[in-house]
Formats: sequence, structure tokens, C-alpha cells
Amino acid sequence: MADANILIVDDEEAIREMISVSLELAGFQWMEAENGQLAHSMIVDERPDLILLDWMLPGVSGIELARRLKRDEATSEIPVIMLTAKSEEDNKIQGLDAGADDYI
Repeated sequence: MADANILIVDDEEAIREMISVSLELAGFQWMEAENGQLAHSMIVDERPDLILLDWMLPGVSGIELARRLKRDEATSEIPVIMLTAKSEEDNKIQGLDAGADDYI
């Protein structure tokens, strides 16, 4: 699994950098996108093994991107983990209902 290619989708550069350093130290390959539109293009072209997806993104939100990915047969099997500071139970339910496989 250390050869897995993980896509980090977050509009905050510091967050992307922190996650990428951790992934690199663990031996994972990674890519990053700063918005939902770029992320969607990368997902279609690169087919990552896992997507770490921020809830709040400019333009297309993480929730909307997760919905799109899970509705598309070509991307529906890619695991999505939502990253967010939202900790309310209803936010977790909304993220999981949108298609996220887990929530951090």
C-alpha cells in the first residue's frame, strides 16, 4: 500500500504541505490540488488510490465533489476521506451521505 497514490485536496497550502510531508515520510506517493475543479481533472486523469478532501473549497465544495465522484461509475470506487474542522454530528452525516467513506 506504500505505493498508493494519494490526492490531497485543500485550498490551504499549509495544510497540503503538512499532509504531504506526513505521507512522504510514510512512503506514500501524493499529488495535490487547491480546488475542486483541478481535483476533478486530476482524479479523472491520474486515478488516485485515495482522496483526502477538504469540506470547504472555493468554487466546487468538497461535499459536491464527493457527490460527483460517487455518482460517476469511473470514480465511484475511489475512497474519499473528508477533512474538516466541522465536528457537529449532522456535518459528519452530511459528509458520509455525500459519499465520503470516512471523516477526519
